[in-house]
Amino acid sequence: MGEFDGGGRASVELEDRRARTGFLSHHQPTGTAHRNHLPFILLLLMFTPSVDSSWWYIGALGARVICDNIPGLVNKQRQLCQRHPDLMLSIGEGAKEWIRECQHQFRHHRWNCSTLERDHTVFGRVMLRSSREAAFIYAISSAGVVYAITRACSQGELKICSCDTHRRGRASDQEGDFDWGGCSDNINYGIKFAKAFVDARERMVKDARALMNLHNNRCGRMAVKRFMKTECKCHGVSGSCALRTCWLAMSDFRRTGDYLRKKYNTAVEVTMNQHGSLGTAGRVCNKSSRGMDGCEVMCCGRGYDTTRVKRVTKCECKFKWCCAVECLDCEETVDVHTCKPHKKPDWLDLT
Repeated sequence: MGEFDGGGRASVELEDRRARTGFLSHHQPTGTAHRNHLPFILLLLMFTPSVDSSWWYIGALGARVICDNIPGLVNKQRQLCQRHPDLMLSIGEGAKEWIRECQHQFRHHRWNCSTLERDHTVFGRVMLRSSREAAFIYAISSAGVVYAITRACSQGELKICSCDTHRRGRASDQEGDFDWGGCSDNINYGIKFAKAFVDARERMVKDARALMNLHNNRCGRMAVKRFMKTECKCHGVSGSCALRTCWLAMSDFRRTGDYLRKKYNTAVEVTMNQHGSLGTAGRVCNKSSRGMDGCEVMCCGRGYDTTRVKRVTKCECKFKWCCAVECLDCEETVDVHTCKPHKKPDWLDLT
């Protein structure tokens, strides 16, 4: 089936591990020799990048998708469009769906994921800076492509893919044994194509904003896979479930939207140091807090190091007439908790 044959299971499993750190945001430091940390929790970039047209505009074109006329596509995306025009129609329908979901999630907020007619950036000025809203858009749009392609494969709408044929034979769950059968949603193919198409623009550059977008794209893709569920049909006498045939199916897209919305609330802001690396490694965290400054959230589940340090503070201060305050120097031992570094920052790998 060519470049996208429904395989890539190993690469999807790697992608799953990379996405576990959650949404990311980024702050660009004012200098190059120092790390500058600000407390925040999606990845966000707090500088103003240029905003180009996006593949998101496909949703506005509907059935009029003509690859050469879609504004904002990079060469790789245009090639995929020309090679798989039927997939572009699915992506266009999927774009309408994830935009509706975005608007549902923010229906009670000042920013309600509103779109601009005839604006090729689709969302206008909200994309001018790296905000939590921008991070959410990248994540849910990537999830929408996975969902749309996977669904189209299972419904037989595409020539290049169909159901997932890898699940065969016997298996068991808490209700007993069953046979794999039916039409399992081909989530691995959906993830593989979405990664190639959606990430194409970001892979052309290696700045901090592109790294953040790639990470949030991954979060969206793996959010769809997170809610795969097992559905079964009973074949026993009088409808009993003595014999069952089961398959894997995607949950309703609302579950993905709800999950990403929660990630939006705890978006992680990271920094760029002089070596061009990103992360919260070395950030001081609060061991006892469950909020955004807590070690579990800020360190993205990597754990933290504890260092016992001695501090000298002023103590037993007394007012002396007139007019001075005299204090003693008191030494105390305190524990300082800092986020562990990534063992291997594979979510930054652009290969």
